[in-house]
Amino acid sequence: MKRTLQAVLGIPMLLLAQMASADSYLIGRGMSDITGEAAEVGMMGYAKMGQTAAGIHMRQRARAFIVADPGNGQRVVFVNNDIGMVFQGVQQAVVKRLQAKYGNLYTAENVVLAATHTHAGPGGFSHYALYNFTTWGFNRATFEAIVSGIVEAIDKAHRNLKPGQIHINQGDLLDASNNRSLPAYERNPQPERARWGLPIDPQMTVLKFSRHGDEIGAISWFPTHGVSMKNTNHLVSPDNKGYAAWRWEHELKGGRYDNDEDFVAAFAQTNAGDMTPNLNLNGTGPANDEFDNTRIIGERQLKKALALFQTAQESLNGPVDYRQQYIDMSNVEIPAAMADGQSRRTCPAALGTAFAAGTEDGRGLDGMSEGDLKGNPFYRFLGGVITPAPQWVHDCQAPKPILLATGTQKPVPWSPEVLPVSILRIGQLAIVAGPGEFTIMAGRRIRETVKSALGDAVKYVVFNGYANAYSGYITTPEEYEAQHYEGASTHFGKWTLPAYQQAYFKLATAMRTGSSVPPGPQPRDLSANQMSFQTGVVLDNTPIGKQFGQADQQPDAAYLRGGRVNVSFWTGHPKNNLHRNGTFLQVQRWDGSRWQVVADDGDWSTIYRWQRIDPVWGTSKAVISWDIPLSAQQGSYRIVHFGDYKNGWNGKIHPFTGVSRSFTVQ
Repeated sequence: MKRTLQAVLGIPMLLLAQMASADSYLIGRGMSDITGEAAEVGMMGYAKMGQTAAGIHMRQRARAFIVADPGNGQRVVFVNNDIGMVFQGVQQAVVKRLQAKYGNLYTAENVVLAATHTHAGPGGFSHYALYNFTTWGFNRATFEAIVSGIVEAIDKAHRNLKPGQIHINQGDLLDASNNRSLPAYERNPQPERARWGLPIDPQMTVLKFSRHGDEIGAISWFPTHGVSMKNTNHLVSPDNKGYAAWRWEHELKGGRYDNDEDFVAAFAQTNAGDMTPNLNLNGTGPANDEFDNTRIIGERQLKKALALFQTAQESLNGPVDYRQQYIDMSNVEIPAAMADGQSRRTCPAALGTAFAAGTEDGRGLDGMSEGDLKGNPFYRFLGGVITPAPQWVHDCQAPKPILLATGTQKPVPWSPEVLPVSILRIGQLAIVAGPGEFTIMAGRRIRETVKSALGDAVKYVVFNGYANAYSGYITTPEEYEAQHYEGASTHFGKWTLPAYQQAYFKLATAMRTGSSVPPGPQPRDLSANQMSFQTGVVLDNTPIGKQFGQADQQPDAAYLRGGRVNVSFWTGHPKNNLHRNGTFLQVQRWDGSRWQVVADDGDWSTIYRWQRIDPVWGTSKAVISWDIPLSAQQGSYRIVHFGDYKNGWNGKIHPFTGVSRSFTVQ
């Protein structure tokens, strides 16, 4: 066994023995680009028809951490992803590729893929119909970008696995969230609400990863929605959590996203179902501008995370362990003691009428009105007729008035019902992964359930929603009765949360006793059954007399720091080449001998907008802006655009580069 462990980890036996006695870990971190199609693709999150991507404000990234026990080789993987949800098809594809590379080292059991829940990324990467309506079906290029980037991040963390230490700290952040469904929350028992004190969950948990005193990474868990960018936004953005990560990695640690040794800062979600960053509860707050709100809420999370990181003293020590199981959430029996004194069951998935109403953040059901199916060809592919819910489903889902019975559609449900529940353990910390949006009280109950089962084996329990699959919301039974947006979006009925509590209790008990758990029913694989009605790129053209990469708008001759530079180039469609792990633009400064890159399309200060000029002739522009930082060095600068065009005669794609004239920053 020791020889096998040494071969797997590649670490001398003496060092392994020393580490095991010190209860240290092997830790690795890695990061990669997961930005999908940046133009003419429906965006994921608000379910708003017509909200299509038209450029990039900041790139989306996957941030992976691996922790291994040097004593027995047990390891866990946690990946935080700047996407709206980790859909089940993504999880299946990632695990399949990991097993092709590493055998059974990384499986569905010890890998947790989580989402930050940004509502500003390209969509169409689910294998279930409900989540692909507003994108007119499946977008393979975006799916591939996400899966490939996640695997690359894990690969980097695997190569980076070395001895290190993990410290933990917790504290409260009070000014980065608000409860957008307070009347529903107030239906929870008054003694329970009084015990928690606030109608928000202010708890932030931070892990500090270090090696021999060198800081290499951090994970911060805190519940607030990724909706600082509004449903009128058309730019790809990782939203407030992505901004916080970029500030820490790039601005504070000097990373350029081109080095495997860069500091990795993951800002993860928890039980954020009813937590909004829009503090005014009307889609705004603290400010009125969505960019300001993204930055402010991100800065507040960063400031608190830094304070906890810098004062973290308690080391994680003890075993690395994990348990995972699949549950058919449409058919779980709830014992009377966990319900209302009667034995209850969960139901086939259904959405209530309040789902269409949306929330204060502006989210609503768009493009799915009954009787208006002809406008979306994806509907016609699915049969054109929505199967009504049987009466027994209405009875089971009561008091929810059903708008759409996703769980009884044919030939397969429009949302998944066989879902993964997972617990990772790192010493005195348990990370609970849930496949949906749990409200804060639902998440609190899950944490207490797991802590009661694990007992003194752990001191900290963190709940991470939006992980490994997605199945809508999970409210408490009391909140469900209110049938606000969150309750109407709780797929499996009033007793969904007790069903999850029951499942997590069994997992935690098995972890405490060292027992195994049966895998449960296997989820269906729909990867071979995907259809898309997206129009691909036919051809790209320029106006007569123009060339690809030629500047249409040049910068001014000079700017003051704090000003904005605007340029534009004749370009091709960004779908031709996603430039993943690359960029559509660079801001370059002349240092006296060469042009040095000071910013690209992954930075907060830049915006790359794609504008269709003539859809028939195929002309388009890349409109690029750079907000000059107050800290920018004086000197000569230029803007460079990297694009690709599709030849209409032979369909081949050709790269090109456009360069603006130089300008001075004073």
